[in-house]
Amino acid sequence: MARFLTLVLLLGLALAPSPARAQDAWRVGTWKTAQTIQPFLYERFSPGAAVTVLPFTNPGDQKAALLSGSLDMTGTTLVLAIQAASRGEPIRLVASLCEKCSALVARKGVPVRGVVDLRGRRVGYVPGTMHEILLRETLTRAGLDPDRDVKLLRVDFFDMGTALARGDIDAFLSGEPLPTQAKLQGYGEILAYPYFDDSIGPINAGMIVRSETADTQPDKVAAMVAAHVRATEGLNADAAFWLAEASSRFGASLDVLRLAAPNMALTWDMDEAFVARVAALGKRMKALGMIEREPDYAALIDTRFVRAARGQ
Repeated sequence: MARFLTLVLLLGLALAPSPARAQDAWRVGTWKTAQTIQPFLYERFSPGAAVTVLPFTNPGDQKAALLSGSLDMTGTTLVLAIQAASRGEPIRLVASLCEKCSALVARKGVPVRGVVDLRGRRVGYVPGTMHEILLRETLTRAGLDPDRDVKLLRVDFFDMGTALARGDIDAFLSGEPLPTQAKLQGYGEILAYPYFDDSIGPINAGMIVRSETADTQPDKVAAMVAAHVRATEGLNADAAFWLAEASSRFGASLDVLRLAAPNMALTWDMDEAFVARVAALGKRMKALGMIEREPDYAALIDTRFVRAARGQ
């Protein structure tokens, strides 16, 4: 039944706005990770589309490239999207990109059985990210003060595993596949998947465009979002293909990706629950001092394109 519904959706989306012609290829930014792979496969699932994918490692650079006109659409973290909108930067969130993908990991051999046992421990994180918010929320819910009861240490994403394995830190909260890799290679144990359905939930990243593009070229944005929906639905319908593509394109271990897959979700829709969770995220960011004021969420989250795709 699920495959049938997916086919119906894909066939319906074939009637959505036409893809880009070769002479006006879309320029789309994303990361080289399994959970953000969709733009690399827009052309496969939308025959006739022409897409130039530009990979980034920093969501801030992605947003800057979009605002400068170097990109037509890009993935970014929801934290960064909220920060940008709170400063009045002209962006619109037009689709979700991924959910979940995070985990709190402790070094194997350290006597830590639960989050509460991190008291007095060194915990690696990247400030100003979704991971910081999830880490602080997880610690707080366990009765720990993030600023007093643990020692938070800034560690770059790609250094997390090395720092944990050699004992520079006792734990970290980061994105897949690093947590699963730590577990599979024997130097880490997963303590928690930090998703709270009564607040932020599993939201993670989305696709943004310039406000001007959404207002003056809605057909173009609708076509890009439709391609994003097709790619997302196609990959979700064939998990083996999704993980094999991610492994071959990005050099990630297929064994690690298979184990990490239950903690990764490819997404596109932005329903009422999504909008509420983005607002909960913004509220938490303001409480943490990451933003001075919350943005106008109705102006930031432009749901008309996913509503059209949903209707198809």
